[in-house]
Amino acid sequence: MAEYSTVQKSSLKLKGAGVVTAGKKKKKKDKERKHLDEQVLTAQNGEEETKKVYVDKRTPAQIAFDKIQEKRQMERILNKASKTHKQRVEDFNRHLDTLTEHYDIPKVSWTK
Repeated sequence: MAEYSTVQKSSLKLKGAGVVTAGKKKKKKDKERKHLDEQVLTAQNGEEETKKVYVDKRTPAQIAFDKIQEKRQMERILNKASKTHKQRVEDFNRHLDTLTEHYDIPKVSWTK
């Protein structure tokens, strides 16, 4: 029993862990709602007064890149939509037939 005499018997104390308070915190719903309503009203008034114009800050190369990406994406979507599920399954099966067997163990001879 002498081995256990140096064991700490109190609970684990963590750094930065505050004192645990008993009870629930009160919610401040009314104040938050009033504040949000005021923000919405001021935002609506601000939008009516000043309309912000979106300025495109992309370079011509970035604009061209985005157009090409969009075009390629549309081509991919049309290509996928052109095949039926049955055709896709048949193509997939044909592809699997061309592959070697996944679980086949190749013969390896260490004696020769």
